[in-house]
Amino acid sequence: MHARDWFLVFIAIFVPPLAVWLKRGFFTKDLLINFILFLLGFVPGLIHALYVISCHPYEDKETQYSHLSSADDNYGSLA
Repeated sequence: MHARDWFLVFIAIFVPPLAVWLKRGFFTKDLLINFILFLLGFVPGLIHALYVISCHPYEDKETQYSHLSSADDNYGSLA
């Protein structure tokens, strides 16, 4: 897990819906489900928040698009 995910786990221990909101966004099913579970009890909201954080790990943007810029492509060269 990335350090950002560990920080979200720390936030989820105190306020699970906030961690899910930071991870998945505001208008998502995950946030709605987590908020309902949080209203039913703290532990179900916490378990769901940890599940969401672990199912959607942080992906670095540079490694995600590294295959697009390769020096071996020779795109646009005349040689």
